[in-house]
Amino acid sequence: MAAELAGPSVAIRPAGGTDDGRFGTSIELIAAAVNSADSGDGVCVIMDMGSSVLTAKTLLEDLADEDDAPAVRLADAPFTEGAVAAAVLASTGQDLEAVAVSAESAWSMRKL
Repeated sequence: MAAELAGPSVAIRPAGGTDDGRFGTSIELIAAAVNSADSGDGVCVIMDMGSSVLTAKTLLEDLADEDDAPAVRLADAPFTEGAVAAAVLASTGQDLEAVAVSAESAWSMRKL
């Protein structure tokens, strides 16, 4: 849904599960998704829960040691609402920080 709303200019890459398709998180899958999504403007990563948060933080630490690593911003956001908000704002050409803040502001989106 986020990809459809944002259009083809925004790269959205899922990275859930383990390398062998089981429930869990893989740092290799997240790293591959980040590298695939990066177009030079940085990547906003939205985690769902649990191990994905820890794994994304580990990846961020690993990337800090690389000279040519993409800019990555972890967003503390509700997964679905945050992804939609981030994708739509990214489609307008906003910078990485604005996109991440948009995702995080989804916590305050009331439904009723």
